[in-house]
Amino acid sequence: MAFKVINATEAKPGISIIIDGAPCTVRSQDISKTGKHGHAKARIEAIGILDGKKRVIVVPGHEKMEVPHIEKRKAQVMSVSGEKASVMDLESYETLDIKIEEGLEVKEEGTVEYWIIGEEKIIKRTL
Repeated sequence: MAFKVINATEAKPGISIIIDGAPCTVRSQDISKTGKHGHAKARIEAIGILDGKKRVIVVPGHEKMEVPHIEKRKAQVMSVSGEKASVMDLESYETLDIKIEEGLEVKEEGTVEYWIIGEEKIIKRTL
């Protein structure tokens, strides 16, 4: 699932990282100064891409963090049922059942952008 590895001090706002096995987008980062006998610490606040949960971690600045590979694709909505939508990919023409992000209004016959993160797929916005 990891695309590349970065240090905790390189996790700037807007970058996606993996925290506790879940892909997250960094919202804020604070780096403390080094102490007399220690290393700099990074406090990272992030929001889960798939579940929307807020996660806060404090790690040493040299701690390695994984950056997930996120593939963004376009699809046409065939039907909507509850929190899932049946869509057809506009490049490969395959039909998929994908979860809709909370608070997103998806209409039939519309065009959407969906993200593939590892094995998970989620509709992130309408076009």
